[in-house]
Amino acid sequence: MATKITPLGRRVLVKRVASEEKSAGGIFLPDNAKEKPQEAEVIAIGIGKDEEGKDVSFTVKKGNKVLISKYGGTEVKLDGDDHLIINESDILGILG
Repeated sequence: MATKITPLGRRVLVKRVASEEKSAGGIFLPDNAKEKPQEAEVIAIGIGKDEEGKDVSFTVKKGNKVLISKYGGTEVKLDGDDHLIINESDILGILG
């Protein structure tokens, strides 16, 4: 189990924010009925180089709350918690 991950290139390590336990109508949802949350927190950003070795700047920074695409990225375990490594292009917007 990894304790630290530094994403490469234009990738970003995020942790999904927990989804609501009940629906808008007050019905409690079982885990298998919940959608994957689209809100996440940026934990780490990549090394800032593209495939050609040129420097790139990131729009997001560590600690930002972001909106991510539902099915992008690669799931990884970090200190027992589920995280996601995604391309910066899979981030739809910065929240707040």
